[in-house]
Amino acid sequence: MSWLFGYKSQVPPQGGGDGGPEPPGPPPSSAGSAGQVAGDANLTKAERKAMEAYRFDSSALERAAEAARTLERSKHAREALELSKLQENTRQQEYMAKVKEYEAHIESSKVEQKRVDHEERRKTLAEETKQQQQRAQYQDQLARKRYEEQLAQQQRVQEENLRKQEESVAKQEAMRRKTIEHEMELREKNKMKLLEAELRAKAKVDRENRDLTLEQIRLKAEENRITVMEGIKTAGSVLGQGATALLTDWNKVVTTVGGLSLLALGVYTAKGATGVTARYVEARIGKPSLVNETSRFSLLEALKHPIDTVKRLKHKPTEALQGVVLQPKLEERLRDIAIATKNTKNNKGLYRNILMHGPPGTGKTMFAKRLATHSGMDYAIMTGGDVGPMGRDAVTAIHKVFDWANTSRRGLLLFIDEADAFLRKRSSEQISEDMRSALNAFLYRTGEQNPRFMLVLASNTPEQFDYAINDRLDEMVEFTLPGIEERERLIRLYFDKFVLQPAAEGKKRFKVEQWDYSAVCSKMAKMCEGMSGREISKLGVSWQAACYASEEGILTEQMVLDRCEAAARQHRQKMAWLSEQEKLDHKSITGGKGFLTQ
Repeated sequence: MSWLFGYKSQVPPQGGGDGGPEPPGPPPSSAGSAGQVAGDANLTKAERKAMEAYRFDSSALERAAEAARTLERSKHAREALELSKLQENTRQQEYMAKVKEYEAHIESSKVEQKRVDHEERRKTLAEETKQQQQRAQYQDQLARKRYEEQLAQQQRVQEENLRKQEESVAKQEAMRRKTIEHEMELREKNKMKLLEAELRAKAKVDRENRDLTLEQIRLKAEENRITVMEGIKTAGSVLGQGATALLTDWNKVVTTVGGLSLLALGVYTAKGATGVTARYVEARIGKPSLVNETSRFSLLEALKHPIDTVKRLKHKPTEALQGVVLQPKLEERLRDIAIATKNTKNNKGLYRNILMHGPPGTGKTMFAKRLATHSGMDYAIMTGGDVGPMGRDAVTAIHKVFDWANTSRRGLLLFIDEADAFLRKRSSEQISEDMRSALNAFLYRTGEQNPRFMLVLASNTPEQFDYAINDRLDEMVEFTLPGIEERERLIRLYFDKFVLQPAAEGKKRFKVEQWDYSAVCSKMAKMCEGMSGREISKLGVSWQAACYASEEGILTEQMVLDRCEAAARQHRQKMAWLSEQEKLDHKSITGGKGFLTQ
C-alpha cells in the first residue's frame, strides 16, 4: 500500500512493535532542504541513487491520514491492515534480495578487478623475466665471444711460439748434422791417411824381402812336387800288383763278381721292402698328413693320447641330434639322413655323398661327427686349405687319404671342411696346374659311390664348386642362422652350461645374483639377432670371464646384458666390414632359422 503514503520507490519498512508504519516526522525545513541539496552534490552516483528511495513529499501524509481514518471506519479495517503488512513484508524481502544481489555484484566486480590486476602483474613479471633472460643471453654471448677471442689469441700465440721453436730446432738440427758430417769427413780422412801409411810401410817391407819370399815359395813347390810323385808311384805299384793278382786267379774274379751282385740285390730289396712296410704302417697304424682329426683307432695315436683313446673306446653311440637346436624342417631332414646312413652301414650298402653349406659357425662339423658316431662309423676331418700349399705333393697326399679310407673296417666318414679351397671351377677361375691336378685326382677317386667311406663336404660358398664336384653330390643341406626361438633356446642352453652349472658346483669366485633368468634370456635373444651359434657360445664364455674379472666374483644381471650388448655390437661391426663380394658370396648370412649346437 505504498500508494497510500506516496512512496516513489520500494523502501524497507520502519514500523513499530506491531509492524505498522511509524507516524511521519515533521516536514523538513527549507534550510534543511537547502543543506541536504548541497550535501547531495558531494555524494557519488550510487549514494544519490540509494538516497532517492527515502525521499517523499509531505502531501502524501495527509492522504495517508485520510485513508487511515476511512479504513478505521470500515468493517474490514483489520483484514486490510493485515494484508497491507503482508504486502510490505514481501516487498521488504524482495528489496533485501536485490540488495544482496547488488552486494554480490559489487564483490564479483572486486574479484574480477583483482584477477585483472593479478593478470597484469603476471604479464609484467613475465615480461621482466623475458627481458632478464635476453639480457643474460646477450651477456653470455658477449662473454663467450670474449672467451673465443682469448682462445684464438692464445692459439695464435702458441702457433707463433711453436713455429719459432720448430725453426730453432731445425737450425740446431742442421748445425748438428753439419758437425757430424764434418767429424765423419775428418775421421774418414784420418783413416785414409793411416791406411796409406800402412800400405806404404808394407810395400817397403815387401820390396826389401822380395828375394827371401821368392826363395821360400820355390822350396815349398819343389817339396810338394816330390811328395805327389812319390804318392802316384806308390799307388800305381799297389793297384798294378792287385789287378795282376786278381786277373791271374780265376777264383778271386768269380768271388768278387758274386759279392758285388749280392750287395746290389740286397740294397734294392731292402729299399723296396722298406717302402712297402712304410706304406703298410702308414695305412694301418698311422694316418695321412692331410687328416687333421680322426676317431679311427691307431697305435701311434693310442700311444700319444692313451686317456682319450680309452674314453673313445668306452663311448657308446648316441642320437645324432641329441642336444642340438635347429629348425623343425631341418631337424627332420637330418634325422632321415642319420637313419639312412646307419642302415646303410648295417646292411653294407653304398654310402651317399652329402654337401652341407651355410654361414660359418652353424654346426656343420659337429653334425658330421655326430652322424659318424650315431652310425657306428669312424670319421676323419681334413681341410681344403691344406691341399694348396703342398704343390706337386698334393696328388700323392690325396691318393694316400683315399687309400687309407678304404682300409677302414667300420666304414669311414671323410669330412672335408672348406672344400671350396681346392675344388673350385676349372673353367671360370685361374687355378695353378698343381691345384688342377689335385682336383683331377679327387674326381678320379670319387667317381663312384663306395661301400667303405662316405664323403661329406662343407663350404660357406658352394657356388664356387666345379660342376664335376656337384655331379658327385647326392644330398645338399643348407645350415642357416638361428631364428629368435632358436637363439633363445641356445642362450638358455649356454647360460645353464657356462653360468648355472659352475655356480651350482660351488667353484671359487663364481656366484650368481638372484634375478629373472628367463626374462633376461628372452631379452638377449632379441639383442643377438643375426648371430651364429658359435658367437652365442662365445657369449657364454664371456659371461664366465666377466664373473672372474669382477672383484667379488658375482655375476649380475647388468654384467650379463652388457656382455650381450658388446657381442651384438661386435657382430654388427664384423658385418659392416664385409665387402660387396663377400656379401654376395654369403647370401644366407642374414636369414634362416636352422642351427646346431652342442
